[in-house]
Amino acid sequence: MSGPAVDPARCPLCGRENECASVSGAASCWCFEVRIGRELIERIPAPARGVACVCRACAAQAQG
Repeated sequence: MSGPAVDPARCPLCGRENECASVSGAASCWCFEVRIGRELIERIPAPARGVACVCRACAAQAQG
């Protein structure tokens, strides 16, 4: 039995829209300019890794 499908337009940590430009077909996204640390990546549920980006707020919060 599998869980709910991962929405690539939503942050897998908080559920807010992640504003991922790649989801809409753009060649660049805000997240390309931000360092996403290993600790934050490890908090992303395994089914969402490589599928859904974290949002700006979660990325900023992780940077402290």
